[in-house]
Amino acid sequence: MLGAIVRHIVGRPRIPQDVYMRAAYIQQRGPAENIRYGTLSEPVAHAGEVIVQVDAVAVNPVDTFVRSGSYLTEIPLPFVVGRDLVGRVVHGAAGFQAGEKVWCSSLGYDGRQGATAELVAVPAERLYRLPVQVDPLVAVAVLHPASTAYLATVEYGEVRSGETVLILGAGGNVGSAAVALAVGSGAMVIAVASHRSLDRCAQLGAHEVYDYTADWVPQVSKAHHGAIDVCVDTSGVNDVAMAVDLLAPHGRIVLLSGDGTPETQRAVPLGPLYRKSGSLRGFVMSRATVRQLADAAQRIAMLLGTGQITPNIIDLMHFSETARAHRRIETEVMGGTRLVLLPA
Repeated sequence: MLGAIVRHIVGRPRIPQDVYMRAAYIQQRGPAENIRYGTLSEPVAHAGEVIVQVDAVAVNPVDTFVRSGSYLTEIPLPFVVGRDLVGRVVHGAAGFQAGEKVWCSSLGYDGRQGATAELVAVPAERLYRLPVQVDPLVAVAVLHPASTAYLATVEYGEVRSGETVLILGAGGNVGSAAVALAVGSGAMVIAVASHRSLDRCAQLGAHEVYDYTADWVPQVSKAHHGAIDVCVDTSGVNDVAMAVDLLAPHGRIVLLSGDGTPETQRAVPLGPLYRKSGSLRGFVMSRATVRQLADAAQRIAMLLGTGQITPNIIDLMHFSETARAHRRIETEVMGGTRLVLLPA
């Protein structure tokens, strides 16, 4: 499976067949315990939608934000949780043929039902074909982080060949995808990650790797002061002052995660930033446009098809364990592990 490590679940419960589809859903926002696993009416495809039989769903931190209400977005009730799926087209529609392998990474917010159901109605403009040679489990594990990394690094960061790119949080799912994408764009990549992720960053092509718990800033500053063209921060620390100090003229900083600390929130050196003609941008996947998502899908499909981007660890669970998966995301340090839910 393209080098991915998969821990298989055992003792999957037997679920009686019935006329309705099974799904993981909530009746109201709140804690993970609000997630129910049961039957809902099968979806009906409206104009421009395609019915997909779901093969696997990834669990993302943002899924817990939507469920809890910490990220407020319009949702129907009952609301099927989750946004990323791989599956197969049930009935040909909107240019898709029955049986085609497909994927989507933008369900479950902005009024759209989620992915953790046996059948899902997906807007055709948000549905993409999966290369036939790609393992669906590998695909679903990387789609969301890889799409996020592509848009943050290539579109917002505008990484170009020959530039120097600093990636913070490079050992995570988004960060490691950003490393692969920046390297693939011809950039010289400096990766900052946990000690256990340094080898993986190097394997992905990072030219320099640093342990974030060590005193790495002086080392990078000595070698690259005023020479960082793009800083992509997936760590959530958001030390803008440090990034601006390292930035080259016309450099770009992209923040992807977290609110930082009270100290880093206050320390935005506007003078040095404008004198370098630098830019500071935030990016969140939930704000990506349909066009941006389609651009990302095209690049990710190519990388998946050639095996250039793979997950670290995949932990398989069952749809009925969705609440437990959300609790794990909220309470555990996942360290690059991707939780993937399977239907019965």
